Amino acid sequence: MKPSTLECDTLLRNVLIVDGSGQDPQPGGIAIIDGRIAAVGDVGSYSASNIVDGRSQCLSPGFIDTHTHDDLYLIHSPQMLPKLSQGVTTVVTGNCGISGSPVATNQQEPPSPASLLGTAEEFRYTTFRDYVDAVTTAQPAVNVAALVGHTTLRNNHMDRLDRTATSAEISGMCSQLAEALEQGALGLSTGLAYRSANSASEDEVSALAEPLADHAAIYATHMRSEGAQVINAIHETLRLGRTRNLPVVISHLKCTGIDNWHRSGEMLKLLHSARGEQAVAWDCYPYAASSTTLDLKQVDDRIAITITWSSSYPELAGQPLSQIAQSWGLTQQEAAQRLQPAGAIYHGMSEGDVRAILRNPATMIGSDGLPNDRFPHPRLWGTFPRVLGHYSRDLHLFSLSEAVRKMTSLPAERFRLNDRGWIKEGYAADLVLFDPVTIRDEATYADPIKPASGITGVWVNGTLSYTNHGPKGKRAGRFLPRQSPQEPHPARRQQ
Repeated sequence: MKPSTLECDTLLRNVLIVDGSGQDPQPGGIAIIDGRIAAVGDVGSYSASNIVDGRSQCLSPGFIDTHTHDDLYLIHSPQMLPKLSQGVTTVVTGNCGISGSPVATNQQEPPSPASLLGTAEEFRYTTFRDYVDAVTTAQPAVNVAALVGHTTLRNNHMDRLDRTATSAEISGMCSQLAEALEQGALGLSTGLAYRSANSASEDEVSALAEPLADHAAIYATHMRSEGAQVINAIHETLRLGRTRNLPVVISHLKCTGIDNWHRSGEMLKLLHSARGEQAVAWDCYPYAASSTTLDLKQVDDRIAITITWSSSYPELAGQPLSQIAQSWGLTQQEAAQRLQPAGAIYHGMSEGDVRAILRNPATMIGSDGLPNDRFPHPRLWGTFPRVLGHYSRDLHLFSLSEAVRKMTSLPAERFRLNDRGWIKEGYAADLVLFDPVTIRDEATYADPIKPASGITGVWVNGTLSYTNHGPKGKRAGRFLPRQSPQEPHPARRQQ
C-alpha cells in the first residue's frame, strides 16, 4: 500500500542540515507547517505547493544578532535589509545602556550615546508596552527581543547624568524597570564606559539588579572599561552576577587601545574560571575596529580613525580624521573637537585578540552595527557571513558547524529564546539557506553598505523573506517576550 502523503506549507529538499548543535551537517530536508518545523531529515512522505531544492547547500537556524542598536530603526525601516540580507532572523535591541523605551516625554535631546538610536522625535514610547505595540504594528522582517537601557532610565529620573543617582531616583528607575520586565523585556543593559553612566556607582547598578532577580531576567553590560582597567571591569561585572544570582552577558568583549593589546588570554582565563561558579556569557564582532560616538579620550594618533557622521560637517562622513585634521591645519584632537557631535570607527584592536576571543567556544556573535550612521562600520551588513566565510572557511578558526552554533543555539540558550536557534521539530521555522563555498561579507570599510554573497534564502517564522535576488516584500517578524528558564516554550516540551 502506498503511504499517505502529508501536506505542508513549504518543503525544503536536498539540503545539508546544520542544526545548531555544533555537530557535522547531515543531508536531508525540512517540512514547515504554520511557521514551525514539522519534520527534519527524511521528508519523503511530505508534499507541498512550495518546494525548494536546496542543491546540497547548507540550511541552518536563522542567525541571532545578540548585540544591536536597531531599536528605532526597525520601526521606521521594517524591511531590516542590513540584517535580513546576512541571514539574521532575530535581533536583540536595547544594548549599551540605551534603548528606545521607556522614555520620559519631557526630554529635549537624547543623551549621548542614545543619539545613535535616532532623533529626539523618535523617542516617543513612554512605556515598554508602547514600544512592543509599535514593533507589532510595524511588523519588521526579523524577530525582536529587547533589553531596557540603564542610561535611558537614568535620563528619565535624573536632572543630570554626571553623578550617581539618589535613593529616590533609583527607586523610580527600579519601578520603571520592573514594569518593563512585566511587559516582556529581556532584562537590563548598562553602558558604564560612557559619560552618561560612568558616574553610576556599583551600588546604583546593584539596586537595579533587584527587579532583574525578581523576574529571572538578564543583565548585559558594556563594561566600565575595555582598556587598561578591563580586568577590574570584569570583576565588577562578575560581582554583580554573583551577588544578585543573575545571568550576565558581557557585550562586545575586546581589548581596546594599542597599550592594551594581547590581554585576551588573561580575560578569557578569568571568565572561564568564573563560569564554573556563575552564569556568564559574552559576545564579540569579527572585526579589529570598533565604532561609536567620536570620543576625545579615544583619539590616538597611532591608530586610524574614520568619521562615520558629523552633525557639524556631514559632508566629511567617510573621511579619515588624520586627513581632516591636516586639511584644517589642526591636531587630531582639535579636529575631533570641531567635528562634534560625531561618530567614528577606531582601528584600535589587535587581530590576534579578535581571533582568540572569536575562537573561544563560549563566544556568541553580535554585530553592534549602527544603522543610522551615514558611513557605517561594515559589521552592520557583514558580520555573520564574515564569521562563516572569512574566519571559518578561509582561516579555519573553527568548523562551519561551530560557527553556526555560535550564531544560533548558543545565543538562543543565553537569551532564553526557547523555540529558536535549532533545527528541531516544533521549533520556529527561522532558517537560512546558504552556499558554504561562496558565502562572504562584501561590505568593507571603503564600501560599507553592501549585501553579503552566498545567502540563498531566509525564512522568518516560516515565511520566505529574502533570496539572493533581494527582499521578498513579506515581513513576518514578531516581538519575542522574555521567557522563563523554568517554563520553556511548549515546542521544547514536545521533543
